Amino acid sequence: MAAVGSSVGLGNLWRFSAEAGQNGGGAFVLVYVLCVLFIGIPVLMSEYIIGRGSDAASAVRSATDLAERSGVSSRWSLLAWVGMVAAFLVVSFYSVVAGWVIAYIPKFLFGAFSGQNPTQIAGQFGKMIGDPGAVFPYYTAFIVLTVWLVSRGVNEGIEWASKVLMPLFFMLLVGLAGYSLYIGFTTPVTLENGHASNAMVKALGFLFAPDFSKINGTVAIHALSQAFFSIGIGSAIMITYGSYLPKSVSIPKSAAIVALTDTGVALVAGLAIFPMVFAHGLSATSGAGLFFQTLPVALVSAPGGQYIGAAFFVLAIFAAVTSSISLVEPGVAWLVEKSGLSRKEATYGLGFFIWAAGSGAVFSTGHLDFLDGITGTLMLPLSGLLVVLFVGWRMKKALVEAEIDGVSTGMKTLLMILVRFVAPVFVAAILVSGTLEKYFHTSLF
Repeated sequence: MAAVGSSVGLGNLWRFSAEAGQNGGGAFVLVYVLCVLFIGIPVLMSEYIIGRGSDAASAVRSATDLAERSGVSSRWSLLAWVGMVAAFLVVSFYSVVAGWVIAYIPKFLFGAFSGQNPTQIAGQFGKMIGDPGAVFPYYTAFIVLTVWLVSRGVNEGIEWASKVLMPLFFMLLVGLAGYSLYIGFTTPVTLENGHASNAMVKALGFLFAPDFSKINGTVAIHALSQAFFSIGIGSAIMITYGSYLPKSVSIPKSAAIVALTDTGVALVAGLAIFPMVFAHGLSATSGAGLFFQTLPVALVSAPGGQYIGAAFFVLAIFAAVTSSISLVEPGVAWLVEKSGLSRKEATYGLGFFIWAAGSGAVFSTGHLDFLDGITGTLMLPLSGLLVVLFVGWRMKKALVEAEIDGVSTGMKTLLMILVRFVAPVFVAAILVSGTLEKYFHTSLF
């Protein structure tokens, strides 16, 4: 549940809808699902293996310990260092987005959207991010909440947040998706081929009827980046959580459950957002603002919409918190293990530096985009690549096999083929292409 809570968050709501909208809808979704199945699950399983295969709590120490026991260089701990730094950077800008979410709660409660048309409601997002002074207290409050929960430990903080907050979020998200589909079904629109239909059909076609001509290297890069970001792989989170995983739990099954649950939530979130996009004539390609510009339009039009909207954004914060605490946990585990600090001292110290690092993203969306780009395009895939290379090629076979249980021999063979051959090739290709496209304005494909 903690791992599912870690995966399910604003990445499924804010980032998935933005990426799907800007990268061809169904084309993106198809490549994204393939990335989850053939890359995401093997990488996640490998991170669990590293975490549980060692007695250490921190990702760095786990990787170092297993490298020594496998008779290879301790420099393989770089996979954990890259992931841990990526987690630090991700949570710094992730908290800014969470601050935007918190800012929308009083907007709903006090009727800021009442009586406004969809264009006016959408315009409030631009006004909000243009006023950093208004967002900064919410950003700070979110980091304080995250740090407080992490400081309470695995059972009283992380486990409690996962077991209590996530089920509430799931129920409300499914309800909102049902309402959005109903509104879409009752709203007539004209399809691209000129046929009369409704917004629900248009949304379903947009998400699940891929235009194969739109599948290219750029879509693949964004799909893999979203898979890493959303599932939480490549950031040392799942290595750390793997160290907490009991021996009785099947790693392959756990990896599949977490990755597929996360993917399912992202698709349900798409069903909650895109029918409303087309029902109100809004643009599906508006990027990161889609979540903040479209959902309010849908929610304020519902009976009791201002309270439903406030409740949904409160629960979106719950989902954000379960992800943010997991992003902080690898750094805290390392500090406690390395420095001898108490858990509270390590958590509050690291929390201060996260708050300082992310403050720039409050005042500049360019800074936020930079952090998102360098982590999603470079650091998360690099850490994931090192993880599968280490588990597939450098870690002792006996150590790996000791951690893969609860599945048939044939399934073990298939999973190791994915870990050793499939995941490294595709992650490496997309890592190189993404770096070339992002920083050198050219592409491998």
